[in-house]
Amino acid sequence: MSEFHEHTVAADESGERLDKLLGGFEFIASRSSAARLIEEGNVHVNHKPVNKRHVTRAGEHITIEIPPYDRGDLEAEHIPLDIRYEDSDLIVLSKQADLVVHPAHGNWSGTLVNALLAHSDRLGTLQGEDRPGIVHRLDKDTSGLMLAAKNDHAQAALSEAIKIRAVDRRYLTLVHGYIAPDTGIIDAPLGRDPKDRIKMAVVDSPHAKQAVTTFRVLERYMAGTRDDGYTLIECKLYTGRTHQIRVHMAYIDHPCVGDQTYGKSNVKADRGLERQFLHSHRIAFTHPRTGEELAFVDPPPEDLSAILDSIEPDSMGRTEAGDEVFELLASAKRGI
Repeated sequence: MSEFHEHTVAADESGERLDKLLGGFEFIASRSSAARLIEEGNVHVNHKPVNKRHVTRAGEHITIEIPPYDRGDLEAEHIPLDIRYEDSDLIVLSKQADLVVHPAHGNWSGTLVNALLAHSDRLGTLQGEDRPGIVHRLDKDTSGLMLAAKNDHAQAALSEAIKIRAVDRRYLTLVHGYIAPDTGIIDAPLGRDPKDRIKMAVVDSPHAKQAVTTFRVLERYMAGTRDDGYTLIECKLYTGRTHQIRVHMAYIDHPCVGDQTYGKSNVKADRGLERQFLHSHRIAFTHPRTGEELAFVDPPPEDLSAILDSIEPDSMGRTEAGDEVFELLASAKRGI
């Protein structure tokens, strides 16, 4: 079944070539992928087909049809995987940033799924032919721990565990600004942004889905001449909506540092980071076959660690939660 998207051209998008505009959408892999969609007649502007050189105007209504994926094109690719645990049922891995989890239009290769197919000839099939082994997702530019299933039993059990909130998923994120309370909860429903269908937003709509994020402050950093300060927090997901943490933090005026979609678009304040500072650093769950309680911790990768090192002189001190989390990260680095 085809996937459909709609977008109304905003004032600040007016004058941009259509293929360039569409190439920036998260569900389209690249400008060349956008051009192919246009050339194949899958893009209409104000209900009429156009060419890729069409110059957009504010208020134009764009409809995009993304054809279904052909499973026959899905191939195994030897992409390096950072595997932290593996047995006959499941894999725990640390996904690198800039890696898409599963294929989509214009992005049929180079994904985590392609890498899993090369790594194992046994993967769960319950999520569909284009998502073998997938239990849950991380955004392309979010790094850190993920689960993959090597058979249908494990895939069903782990998916259900996530659904009933029995999998403890925690994320490190550095956000703009000073968050005063040490803990907080954001209970705000998410849906498509009515002004930009490419984005998610907190919306008051019967179609919105419940989304709950809690956070603990780990460390605060004083404001400088080029920023309004930063707060390092640990977020815990009680639901797993698209872009949930990123949208929720932007909603309370503390967007993730480096977020190109929901952030401040300030290179200096983002410390040069060109992807969201969001890392899945801890995951804990019950093994679906043995019943064993498993927990894994993954220190942030080099690009995120470098940001923390650069602002350390401006630290206002760690909280008790910060001491706890940093000790876990240090132990993981030492291999304890």
